[in-house]
Parts: sequence; structure tokens; C-alpha cells
Amino acid sequence: MAKKAAAKKPAKKSGGEILVVQSKVRDYLKGVGEFNIGSDLVGAVSSKVESILDQAAERAKGNNRKTIQARDV
Repeated sequence: MAKKAAAKKPAKKSGGEILVVQSKVRDYLKGVGEFNIGSDLVGAVSSKVESILDQAAERAKGNNRKTIQARDV
């Protein structure tokens, strides 16, 4: 009996989910200098990362690839 082809899942946005680790951001900035982080910084960084990843995905798609590579960023 033949297997049914799996249905493709639509692309899922993070929907406001944080994509970066707050403690890592804080530790990095403490290493750069004695910086504290504002309550909205991690969300802003996460939004920027999401935008970068969206652009990389579009570039890979435009090049007929399903693998996003460093050169797409």
C-alpha cells in the first residue's frame, strides 16, 4: 500500500514569540561594557532576528533552494 504524501505545513511566524535568550543578551552586553538592558530590548532584538530570517528565507526561495545558508543572511 502506498503512503500518502504529507501535506505541507504553511510557514509559521513567531507570533510575538521571543527568538533570543534574554540571559545571553544580558551576558553579552555586560562583557562589552557594564550595560543593563531595558525591558523592551530583547523583544526588539527578536523582531530584528525574525526580519533577518524572513529575508534569508526569501533569498533561498528565490534561488530555488530549501536550505537557508549563511550567505542568505
